[in-house]
Amino acid sequence: MILRTKLFGKTYEFPDLRILMGKANEEKSGDRLAGVAAASTAERAAAKMVLAAVPLWALRESPVASYEQDEVTRVIFDALNETTYAEIKNWTVGELREWLLANTTPPEEIRRVSNGLTAEMIAAVTKIMSNMDLILAASKIRVICHCANTIGLPGTLSSRLQPNDPTDSPEGVRASIYEGLSYGSGDSVIGINPVDDSYASVARLLDMTHEIIKTWEIPTQNCVLAHVTTQMRCLKNGSPVGLVFQSICGSQKGNESFGISVGMLDEAYELAKKYCVPAGPNYMYFETGQGSALSANAHHGWDQLTLEARNYGLAKRYAPFQVNTVVGFIGPEYLYDASQIQRAGLEDHFMGKLTGISMGVDACYTNHARIDQNGVENLAVLLTAAGCNYFMGIPMSDDTMLSYQSTSFHDTAALRQLFRLRPAPEFEAWMESLGLMHGGILTEKAGDPSFFLKR
Repeated sequence: MILRTKLFGKTYEFPDLRILMGKANEEKSGDRLAGVAAASTAERAAAKMVLAAVPLWALRESPVASYEQDEVTRVIFDALNETTYAEIKNWTVGELREWLLANTTPPEEIRRVSNGLTAEMIAAVTKIMSNMDLILAASKIRVICHCANTIGLPGTLSSRLQPNDPTDSPEGVRASIYEGLSYGSGDSVIGINPVDDSYASVARLLDMTHEIIKTWEIPTQNCVLAHVTTQMRCLKNGSPVGLVFQSICGSQKGNESFGISVGMLDEAYELAKKYCVPAGPNYMYFETGQGSALSANAHHGWDQLTLEARNYGLAKRYAPFQVNTVVGFIGPEYLYDASQIQRAGLEDHFMGKLTGISMGVDACYTNHARIDQNGVENLAVLLTAAGCNYFMGIPMSDDTMLSYQSTSFHDTAALRQLFRLRPAPEFEAWMESLGLMHGGILTEKAGDPSFFLKR
């Protein structure tokens, strides 16, 4: 296949799809680090033009890693609906983009066709879309899941209550949980990143969060974001687990650096279906982020967006209740500034939705990146317009354990008000019963965590 075009009197030719895919990306510091970024804006535009003319079948035949070499590729290829793929394999990437954006394309047809797409195809169409394209296309796609409550329904926006504490102090965690609940955060999950990953510590946090949920009859689920093996031990020993969590990567080598495999995730999924407390049927929670494969030297020479798309192809195997990209957490070596972080957040959200998974975003940054809180709020507004399922809820936007900046309890409340959205319906009914919300609006009682100390 000849990958060549002429632009402004200059001929641009790309040796293979790997190089073409990298150079078609919007500017990313991680792609420069990997040596696959376009040398100029003109070369990037030329790469997009060439990529738009590539047929989808060619992308299936050129995965990041071969079927024989990589189990993530095997998961994605084995799940492909061959009948649907046969219908679309001769479409070009540009034709897929036009079809996704067309007013005449119904959302249910997008969901059906997504089963005939590989991760590389989804990555390719993402590269030739503008930010507004990504928002419009993602807004058409709804992925609804249920654990103890329902996430992703039209007209809703959920929030993960993230009550991290630098010492895993039960008192500190509990105080943050009460504050978050008082603002309407926590309908996605009450999820703690533990400092201590040991079985005893994780089991203790699971017991504490479950006790709060049970005492207050909260229609939500708990999760302690330890390594999946620790959570599996908790499940086997009877700890009250709501969601089972794991960070994942887009290649087998990357997952090995996390100490996981497809077989291990399969085992965790079966344990979750058997032992998790809520009714389900969706029990898994995954986190991802552009640059993770590159940071582990597990990217096989490909760009970070394409590896991220493969994360979602792997996650889909487990019908997760929720997935989120921790979009600015990995640092400026991979996403340098506000423009790059915002673009990556919109890309990841769209790719997850198109893959067919319940997608949220941790709109966040570390303090050495060239972005501030206004930049993250801008991203959160754009993602809400795109139909994002949930954001993080962190006290004052400042995670004192992970040392990064994200979205606050107040931010989710403001976004719901701005876009006339509601919490998950079961959670809203619970808030109404306590007088914390009325008609979808927070009451005067809201925002006061001492409310939960008065019973």
